[in-house]
Amino acid sequence: MSGLDTLPSLREALESHGLWAKKAFGQHFLLDLNVTRKIARLAQVGEGDHVIEVGPGPGGLTRALLETGASVTAIEKDERFQPLLAEVAEVAPSLTLVFGDALKADEAAIAGDQPAHIVSNLPYNVGTPLLIKWLIGPWTPASMTLMFQREVADRITEGPGADAYGRLAVIVQATCRAERVLDAPARAFTPPPKVDSAVVRLEPHAERPSAERLDALQQITAAAFGQRRKMLRSSLKLMGGESLILEAGLDPQARAEVIPVDGFLALADAWLARR
Repeated sequence: MSGLDTLPSLREALESHGLWAKKAFGQHFLLDLNVTRKIARLAQVGEGDHVIEVGPGPGGLTRALLETGASVTAIEKDERFQPLLAEVAEVAPSLTLVFGDALKADEAAIAGDQPAHIVSNLPYNVGTPLLIKWLIGPWTPASMTLMFQREVADRITEGPGADAYGRLAVIVQATCRAERVLDAPARAFTPPPKVDSAVVRLEPHAERPSAERLDALQQITAAAFGQRRKMLRSSLKLMGGESLILEAGLDPQARAEVIPVDGFLALADAWLARR
């Protein structure tokens, strides 16, 4: 029997510590270990891997990740969970607890010289800002396996022409290979949210766009999708308009929602060349 097997069930642990989900933190707990173990398998982590988990809450996913043999650094903003998570750390020496805001965390310092994977049931209210931080920030994870609201998962994985395709999809897909790997109905959570969720796995491209190129891509997509129903020659008028679009090899009468990721990168490159 491993130390993890001696722990009480997640429900028992929550009840014994008098804990409940806080709406202000966007908390919805995954208490079904079958689901958390499936996420850990989809993350493709194991012995010798370092995982950073954001928002462990009562530690359901944390336990599943530790069972793989990976070492886990769990970042939790809600200090109410400190005693409960400390009980997990007591029986799992490969768990490190960090209490603080993940948006302000220094992942490079946490990871050290080794690559680290991010696996998380992200709090709903900070999921997208955290993803953007990991996509365009100075530190790049080895992989990301993340739970989002299904609507956000669609906005990450959909391609040109789809209703959910937009700025987030372009930035994600310019930096990563993104795939929706698991759907999770609302009833899998406690308390159940009003929407279903989905797990997305992201693997950074071997050749990552430079910081300058990513900054240009963000500005181009902000302008293009800020007026997504307009033709590019109108939405990008202040950035070069029709001549810029032609330099990128695109149709000035096209709308942002039909332009593939490579097209937006070409626009970013053309805009950079003019500066």
